[in-house]
Amino acid sequence: MRSSLLKRAGFRWFLTGQAISLLGSSMAPMALTFAVLAAEADAGDLGVVLAARMVPLLGLLLVGGATADRFPRRTVLLAANLGSALTQGAVAAVLLSGRYALLPVASLEFLNGVLAAFTTPALRGVVPQLVDRDQLRQANAMLGSVRNATKIFGPSLAGVIVVTAGSGTALAFDALTYLLAALCLARLPLTGTLPKPRSVTLWSDIRDGWSEFRRIRWVWIGTASFCVINLVQTGTWQILGPTLTKQLSGETTWGFMLSARGIGLLAASALLYRLTVTHLLRLGQLASALTALPLLALGTRTDTPWLITAALISGLGMSITGIAWETSLHEHVPQHVLSRVASYNDLLSYLTIPIGQLSVAPLTHAVGGYRLAAIAGAVSATAAVTPLASTTVRRLRAHGHPQTNTTSQSAQDLRIGKRSAGPP
Repeated sequence: MRSSLLKRAGFRWFLTGQAISLLGSSMAPMALTFAVLAAEADAGDLGVVLAARMVPLLGLLLVGGATADRFPRRTVLLAANLGSALTQGAVAAVLLSGRYALLPVASLEFLNGVLAAFTTPALRGVVPQLVDRDQLRQANAMLGSVRNATKIFGPSLAGVIVVTAGSGTALAFDALTYLLAALCLARLPLTGTLPKPRSVTLWSDIRDGWSEFRRIRWVWIGTASFCVINLVQTGTWQILGPTLTKQLSGETTWGFMLSARGIGLLAASALLYRLTVTHLLRLGQLASALTALPLLALGTRTDTPWLITAALISGLGMSITGIAWETSLHEHVPQHVLSRVASYNDLLSYLTIPIGQLSVAPLTHAVGGYRLAAIAGAVSATAAVTPLASTTVRRLRAHGHPQTNTTSQSAQDLRIGKRSAGPP
């Protein structure tokens, strides 16, 4: 009973810390963008600053995952959040002083990216240590609600602060949120299973994480699906979405579409908090196909009401997919390798995003914007449902539902401690 109470209190502190941290993080990109553009006429500086954070984030994810499995995750999160408070606070100080220079700002954002590479895998691994297994779906739904709400309100708040007090003040607020999040994380109870004996070197841990990632069939199949979806969808939506929407029905419609998608994100989080699903992963893969609807609607030049409706449904699908995937990872991946498996999932899913972004312009010139949107939507929807051809994806059951004999691979994946170095 005492352990359960400690877990509930710990999750409340964790949820509060995440709400504060995510609010600041959702504000930072807009504040940094306006700060760089206002301080330096050369818009190329902005690309350097943004890339300076993204490169170490991707490059060190595997190290971050191994570190989160090797050391106490609360300690990793505390160190990363305190470090982020210092680096982002230093960026704010540079901007508030009026002495902007590319090198110090880019260097500090590089350090921010390094710290983020350690934060993300640790966050993915700490939830099962704070929540009983039968409460993971509800916990991830609550986290999804917080994450989606900050995505909606954070940029608007950043805009208000930038206009009234300046970009430096907005980034100082971001630094403060990291500090407050660290204070919340310090209250987390030391609960959950003890880590397994670790390898001699960090590289051995990373290699073992790759073996586990390959061993669990539904994880690498789902990751391959997200890899293709991000390749064809993210850049097309970000770059062609506003342009095609403006051509079809004006700039205002793009704002309505983003708002509708945000409503869908929040609605799905609330729905999954109450809804019990036997095959949660299967639902998530089906829902991920819905995220292609806005591109298909743009590609077929539909009317404004249908564009907004497609964006709303896309938000529902996006949120359901995220919650289903996170919960499946938490329920079925052994805790002692969870951060490493999650880091491989993140790395391989996100690596294709810049490739897709760089490909949009030449492909638009070759086939046309509307046709490219339609093709991207079709490919994305196909990639979303393709994993359902695998029985390990279709028949993976949520916690509390016994496995059938036809899911022997999934049952093997649940045997903590059994490790194979070969492919699945």
